[in-house]
Amino acid sequence: GLVGAVVVLMGVIAFNPMLKAGYDVKLASGVITAGGTLGILIPPSVMIIVYAAVAGQSVVKLYAAAMFPGFFLAFLYLVYIIGWALLNPKIAPKLPEAETRVPVRPWISELQQAYSSRMLPTLLTAAVSPARAMAITADGVRVSYGMLLKNLGYVLVPLVLTAATLWAAWWYVVIHQQPDAPAPSAAISQQLGSSAPSTSEPAEEKLQELGGASSDERKSEPETLQEMGNAELRGQGTAAPAEAGPPQAFYTYFAFTCGIMGLILLYYYWTMGAEQFEVLRLLISSVMPLGILTAVVLAVILLGITTATESAAVGAAGAFLLAFQARTLDWKRTKEAVFLTAKTTSMVCWLFVGSALFSAVFAILGGQALLESWVLSLNLTPVQFMILSQAIIFILGWPLEWTEIIVIFVPIFLPMLKHFGIDPILWGVLVFVNLQAAFLSPPVAMSAFYLKGVAPSHVTLNQIFGGMMPYMLIVIICMVLMYLWPGLTLWLPNYLYGS
Repeated sequence: GLVGAVVVLMGVIAFNPMLKAGYDVKLASGVITAGGTLGILIPPSVMIIVYAAVAGQSVVKLYAAAMFPGFFLAFLYLVYIIGWALLNPKIAPKLPEAETRVPVRPWISELQQAYSSRMLPTLLTAAVSPARAMAITADGVRVSYGMLLKNLGYVLVPLVLTAATLWAAWWYVVIHQQPDAPAPSAAISQQLGSSAPSTSEPAEEKLQELGGASSDERKSEPETLQEMGNAELRGQGTAAPAEAGPPQAFYTYFAFTCGIMGLILLYYYWTMGAEQFEVLRLLISSVMPLGILTAVVLAVILLGITTATESAAVGAAGAFLLAFQARTLDWKRTKEAVFLTAKTTSMVCWLFVGSALFSAVFAILGGQALLESWVLSLNLTPVQFMILSQAIIFILGWPLEWTEIIVIFVPIFLPMLKHFGIDPILWGVLVFVNLQAAFLSPPVAMSAFYLKGVAPSHVTLNQIFGGMMPYMLIVIICMVLMYLWPGLTLWLPNYLYGS
């Protein structure tokens, strides 16, 4: 959720190499600034937590609701970038062949010559029959059986990740949602209860005595008191669709997905040579640990295993383990992490305090009632109110940060949502997407200043602004599609947790 950190980091890592490779300045700056703002939209996000506190909504539902729109917006960014590069190849020239080739370790090349050019059969055969492999000595490196098993583990990662993902989907949709079997004692009591005669007078007398009042006295009690605590009424709550078991079409879709993934893996392993294997190994060692940690943190939230606060503890524990594994965990870094965590937490808590104070004072002075009467006097339709509210937030995103907008201006619109029949979760996610413009719209486009701080001196702010502007239009297109197709936002939270 820290836009500045992402933009600066990607500016240092990717901006200069893109410019040296001949990429257009506007394309390079737009990619980094627009991609960096996605951190406040795709969970886990601090902005979603602040909105949940201000609007009184569930953080878990908001996380689920923002998941698909966040990735959909990233998909629109990709379509724009690839389309622009295809129409005008000069803005993203191909790299020289020398810069696109990954160096292959010498012992891997000799291993291919000893077994096969395809890496999966090569490593599997070497693991079963390691005599030829362990006789290899290349560039002063003697091949050991542990090296073979380690690299075999690398090559099997795509297969394991695909199988784990499909199994997790099957477990959650089919197995996890099955109702628990009744205990033997409960089943016996149900059978005895059904076999007992319904006209037994002693049983009726005992039931009246346990209730503490006769049937005539109970009739005289208020109806609401009879309903409160009623076990039958408690069981009539609407359950989430996920709890009703999988639909019939799920099995067809699941089998089709398994077939497609199997064909992709077959083609991938059939064409995997030494260079592809080296790229896979580098990706696994650098990206996969953090990716798994992010997936675990989101999974424990969305599956209801932990709350948003407890998931933060899971993420912190995982980060400590990653730092320990990378041998970068020391007292200095731990101290910095603790202080930064306390600083961020204090900032968010004071935002809550400021939001509550502003809302209370604004309502006491009559500002809320005045604004509501003015909006209602306009006789707006829900669509017109949605456009008006989002347009105001879009304009406010030019001079203000997302914190001021969420804390000060969003509470003004929240009481009106019920009058117009607008789901606060849908409206909130639209605000999240809208606030992407807060970092991409001049004159206070903070992403541009973050990138300018690490960019070469010949890159001007106007060039960075020019690269950012098209993404504002993409944000608007995404919001229109979200409103025309509410299921993009509401399907996942409604399926997991009910409406």
